Amino acid sequence: MRIVVVGGTGHIGRQVVEHLRESGHDAVAASPSTGVDVLTGSGLAEAFAGADVVVDVSNAPSFDGPVVLDFFERSTANQLAAEEAAGVKHHVALSIVGVDRLVPSDSVGYLDGKVRQEQLIIEGPVPYTLVRATQFHEFIGMIADASTRDDGVHLPHYLFQPVAAADVAALVAETAQGEPRVEVEIAGATRAPMDELIGGVLRDRGDARTVIRDDDAGYFGADLAEDGLVPVVDGAVIGSTALAV
Repeated sequence: MRIVVVGGTGHIGRQVVEHLRESGHDAVAASPSTGVDVLTGSGLAEAFAGADVVVDVSNAPSFDGPVVLDFFERSTANQLAAEEAAGVKHHVALSIVGVDRLVPSDSVGYLDGKVRQEQLIIEGPVPYTLVRATQFHEFIGMIADASTRDDGVHLPHYLFQPVAAADVAALVAETAQGEPRVEVEIAGATRAPMDELIGGVLRDRGDARTVIRDDDAGYFGADLAEDGLVPVVDGAVIGSTALAV
């Protein structure tokens, strides 16, 4: 199959392309560096010509809520229109566990952009699979940094089940080779409250910052239920890579 990976030169995308090529597919990386701009639509028609599947693992250029919302609205709409014109049979998008359960708020946060992305795909013309993943092992330090205040790292007591990016990339590639299945979830093997799990990782790394439980801290602009970041239905894939410190 010819499979186009939008965001195929990024951290996840490179691994997805590699998995697909190892499986014998014609995997093509599409990104600004290869002449494809999902925000303007430039290069999409040429990239999607003859494609059986399009995989979208692209991401917004910042974590600012309105920027993220604009990115996913425009990029997703452009991709779906180009896919319909090219006769693409399967759209695979990487999303986040819990966004389908997000309670709308007055402010626009990062997760609102992913909600909009999913809405467009679900309402769109191309059969799809949403691969919803929990937060990556590799992002734990970034989450701690983003949550740091003068007195310490403010984190909520939300349940947290991070997964290795490599496990996510492997599932995305596997999904792209199959039939559309609407949704699939993946999480890591370790589940614990976010403040406790990240606090333990920081201690193991020799990080002296104090982790403070703060249930008003939210998560990148979102207020979530206690189980808002973990799978709540049976059948979620559990990654095999252990959480490293």
